[in-house]
Amino acid sequence: MGIDPNMKWVVSLMVLIQVVACYLVKDLPWKWVFFWAYAFGGCINHSMTLAIHDISHNVAFGNKMAKWNRYFGMFANLPIGLPYSTSFKKYHVDHHRYLAGDGLDVDIPSEFEGHFFNSPVRKVIWLIFQPVFYVFRPLCINPKPFSQMELINIVVQLAYDLLIYNLWGVKPIFYMVAGSFLAMGLHPFSGHFIAEHYMFAKGHDTVSYYGPLNWITFNVGYHMEHHDFPSIPGSRLPLVKKIAPEYYDNLPYHNSWILVLRDFIFKEEIGPFARVKRTYKVDKSL
Repeated sequence: MGIDPNMKWVVSLMVLIQVVACYLVKDLPWKWVFFWAYAFGGCINHSMTLAIHDISHNVAFGNKMAKWNRYFGMFANLPIGLPYSTSFKKYHVDHHRYLAGDGLDVDIPSEFEGHFFNSPVRKVIWLIFQPVFYVFRPLCINPKPFSQMELINIVVQLAYDLLIYNLWGVKPIFYMVAGSFLAMGLHPFSGHFIAEHYMFAKGHDTVSYYGPLNWITFNVGYHMEHHDFPSIPGSRLPLVKKIAPEYYDNLPYHNSWILVLRDFIFKEEIGPFARVKRTYKVDKSL
């Protein structure tokens, strides 16, 4: 449905910023490395995961150059510190094809998560360790064969991490990896994980957010629009809403991801099980 011609330049600038940041933190005390990992580097890295999300839909170079999008996703992956982009693409396809599909959409929390993380304190713990669940949940719910592109992703990422370590030591590595973990855990940006598909409005399993954090998260908040038109770049999703007000203006929406996190923690009716779950008849052996 279109290419975002600016994405390659925006992502390249973000990678460059993080390279410079790695140099700047190399001699800082550990407490300041931790602070900047959460307050700055984590924000960039979380935004980069959302760039990788857009890239997984081939909006950087188009569907005719799908492999270029995969390699560019690996490039965008570099500041995150851990290989991620290729595996994300593999599972994200199912998230759109089988939205809320039991045993197919690995975005849905497991039975253990739903039963155990059911109090405010436990929900906070779940939010903090959300990146861990996102990594291991697919391996338990819907494991897929390891691919050659994933191996390339791992090799490229390890080579980059080793280069940074040899140049500037262990603090930049901590800055990258800790920032990614912290910003995908209990962090204002992480409100989008909860806002997107939890039933804050009964019967609506996809809800959009129209607040200012969209400006630095590739408009991931326009999530209803994204699921309706997944091949449209995030930069154009506000236009989708603008040209189709009869479809979107009367739907429930969020104005604050921070309030989303607050409600998720303290409202008893909202938790890991507050999701629509569907059953699809699929032969997973094919």
